[in-house]
Amino acid sequence: MRALLLAAGLGTRLRPLTDMVPKCLVEINGRPLIDHWIELLSNGGITDILINLHYLPEKVKAYVLACTYPVHITTVMEKQLLLTAGTVLKNQAFFKQDPVMLIHADNLSLFDVRAFIDRFYKRANDIDITMMTFHTDVPQTCGIVELDAQGAVIGFHEKVKNPPSNLANAAVYILAPSVIDFMASLGKEVFDFSTEVLPHFMGRINTFHNNVYHRDIGNQESLMLAQTEYPAVQHV
Repeated sequence: MRALLLAAGLGTRLRPLTDMVPKCLVEINGRPLIDHWIELLSNGGITDILINLHYLPEKVKAYVLACTYPVHITTVMEKQLLLTAGTVLKNQAFFKQDPVMLIHADNLSLFDVRAFIDRFYKRANDIDITMMTFHTDVPQTCGIVELDAQGAVIGFHEKVKNPPSNLANAAVYILAPSVIDFMASLGKEVFDFSTEVLPHFMGRINTFHNNVYHRDIGNQESLMLAQTEYPAVQHV
């Protein structure tokens, strides 16, 4: 299995912190956000990692060159942002028909990577995507998922005023190669995974629940919360 860390965003909601630092290099307790991800993936047995670049790319490249984890990291520059699905499709050759762990690297997360992978491989025959879920403390700002009796995703409630629960999409997925084949069939270059791909797989997405730690580092408040929360769960 290979992983794609989506790290090309501008981080506008974290300005002025991100005026000089790309969002993926914002530090959580002295370590860049992306460093936490690479350590997690390495410990979980994933050694081939792709990182897309756009904003302040040389700083991310410098981090990659200094990275000492036993992984192989490839970077790819996007002069024009391709959005999440566009990035996956553009780099289809990198995945070599292997399953892809697709990660929004502006989240901070702690979970059992091997258990997540196992959940994907033990999926039912009609399942193409395994989605990570978590319980959020701000459901109005998240994509809330609705599950059927078998645990398959049958509905999304994206940032609604009165969400039906606090079970949220963590924006971490494992995709079967068939998902990328479907994306190629759409004939698009710039498109979004959550709004233009996921709806086509309703009923064919199972879930893996992260009950350890997950937070979207989307603004200054969430960044401050992560600085105090994360050390307490590192040894769980």
